[in-house]
Amino acid sequence: MEGIFQSGALKGCVAFITGGGSGINLEIGRALGSLGASIGICGRNADRLEGASNVLRAKGADVFTAVADVRDFDAVQSAMDGCRDALGPVTFLVCGAAGNFLSPAESMSANGFKTVIDIDLMGAFNAARAGFEQLKETRGSILFISGGQSWVPFAYQAHVGAAKAGIDNLMANLALEWGPYGIRSNSIVPGPIEGTEGMQRMGGDEQRDIWEAMTPLGRMGRAQEVAAMAAFLASPAASFVSGARIPVDGGQNLTGSHVFNAAIAKQFNRANP
Repeated sequence: MEGIFQSGALKGCVAFITGGGSGINLEIGRALGSLGASIGICGRNADRLEGASNVLRAKGADVFTAVADVRDFDAVQSAMDGCRDALGPVTFLVCGAAGNFLSPAESMSANGFKTVIDIDLMGAFNAARAGFEQLKETRGSILFISGGQSWVPFAYQAHVGAAKAGIDNLMANLALEWGPYGIRSNSIVPGPIEGTEGMQRMGGDEQRDIWEAMTPLGRMGRAQEVAAMAAFLASPAASFVSGARIPVDGGQNLTGSHVFNAAIAKQFNRANP
């Protein structure tokens, strides 16, 4: 974030990031840490968290890690309490843990659908609820990582669409209800971001030409570009921004999903939805 934000712009910020061990969430942590924030991360994989903590410490950040499954409220609460003990009360909560896979709705198991709802939507609520008292104390803010499926239907993404739409509605409700406590709530809607696990689950590099054709800016995004928006929302510059759903997608949400749907339908040997 050097050259974009003033050095030390987030000094005193304590960020807690679910799913913070990899991908966009780790890049958000790296951006915040480079600006002076202390970073707490949780996830299910201890080895991944250890690697991520090394990346964050290399940016000069104080780091706390906890193994926790966001589907388990008590585990999330324990992780956030531990973060407070180690770094101080949370001022910026990033609800980023997510799951995804491609599946026709009629072939998807009830457990498969529920798993994504539980990780994405229940996990987001669990983190927000577990962080409420700390955020109330600091008059902090929550950032939800949503997805384009929340407002544009994508084939074979019924589970993710339901989860992300729920996340955006939850974001808006918390902005309304918790605003009087001084807590802001917003969501970022990333578009096609290269090199991420989420992108691999949506077809990966094989679909790069398709995503570029679907995006008015004509390219895929970079995790650093999502992280820059997160850093803005964590900063005092965004102190009157709440209830906002902000696309960081090069305009991809404007073009719909038809081209993607047609390409993925071929993989399943099905008619284009």
